[in-house]
Amino acid sequence: MHYFEYHAGQLHCEQVPLQRIADEVGTPAYVYSERTLHRHVRVFDEAFQSVPHLICYAVKANSNINILRRFAEWGTGFDIVSGGELFRVLRAGGSPEKVIFSGVGKTLQEIRYALDSGILFFNIESSAEMDLIHGVARQANKPVRVSIRTNPDIDARTHPYISTGTQKNKFGVSLPEARELYRNMRQLSNVDVVGVSCHIGSQITEMGPFEEALASIRRFVLELQAEGVALKYLDFGGGLGIPYDAEEPPSPAIYAASVACATRDLGIQLVLEPGRVIAGNAGILLTRVLLKKNQSAKKFLVVDAAMNDLIRPALYGSHHQLWPVREENNKEKVDVVGPVCESADFIARDRDVAVLHAGELLAVMSAGAYGFSLSSNYNSRPRVAEVLVNGDSYQVIRRRESYEDLIRLEE
Repeated sequence: MHYFEYHAGQLHCEQVPLQRIADEVGTPAYVYSERTLHRHVRVFDEAFQSVPHLICYAVKANSNINILRRFAEWGTGFDIVSGGELFRVLRAGGSPEKVIFSGVGKTLQEIRYALDSGILFFNIESSAEMDLIHGVARQANKPVRVSIRTNPDIDARTHPYISTGTQKNKFGVSLPEARELYRNMRQLSNVDVVGVSCHIGSQITEMGPFEEALASIRRFVLELQAEGVALKYLDFGGGLGIPYDAEEPPSPAIYAASVACATRDLGIQLVLEPGRVIAGNAGILLTRVLLKKNQSAKKFLVVDAAMNDLIRPALYGSHHQLWPVREENNKEKVDVVGPVCESADFIARDRDVAVLHAGELLAVMSAGAYGFSLSSNYNSRPRVAEVLVNGDSYQVIRRRESYEDLIRLEE
């Protein structure tokens, strides 16, 4: 569900015409619907109302501090994977007591920063990392709360680049290794073992992989409890997919019912890390047609957005629906491409797209997650503006970069 709809033949974000944003802010631009973000947070949170839980939004999906500030105001916690993300959360008014820190390669500086900030807990992803975190905590003479991210060796049946729960992935530790880590950590006086974590991948569109992971992690939690490990949290990660095209992923309600059923009797609080399912369909990339080009039988629609602005199609072969801002039913088969000097610079290939002409606008849908956060300055292209719409008004929450911004740190 989102609030991008046609009114009188013009595509709107809530009550604001996208044509107006293009005219006043320029293109390319990311446009987000605050109403959609709020609805997605509420729906996901309400789905788990039958069990104790904490929603920790995955900051990597979209880390603009203005959006993070909204999440903080709505009571959301945060899942971070870097010191920079922690900085953003704190600057946005997020509570450090609702922050969990994941990632396989935390630096000493990041560990100290998170420990001093008083985050909820660290997700440990290796025995070597446990030694680092323990050493930092001991040097600071502070207790540290930790969970171990287990790797249950389950195929999430998603793109291999966003699969995280098999033994060939870099994330987490195997269950036998995790079992030994828990035993060893009980001997460390300044380490408070508070939870177990599991995350098997992203953009998962069927319940099977989740159910396999739940069965595995449930057995593991029961084993730990039988050994006397007092657990407070089960961090089951994120990964619930969204409909980019014809996918029919489980609803948050179906997902929550399954998770709650498998964990309700464990006596511990659930931690969830939704990212894409919150932000994905809440944003679009607004782009303008520069020109049309024919090369023999091949037709190209050249737009001003490029792979540096939205790399998902080039990186994952991802599908994004393309909606014309001016409603148009006539279509033609084209490649929608950008100006970047790479053959991988495309938004869509061999796609039936509305017949558009130079100067007209196109909305790249479902771009609110892993859109701007994966963008770059490749080809020395300034990064685009970000706009947040609320009702019949909008604000620019990140200004468009200038050429001077490109070299500001090099002077």
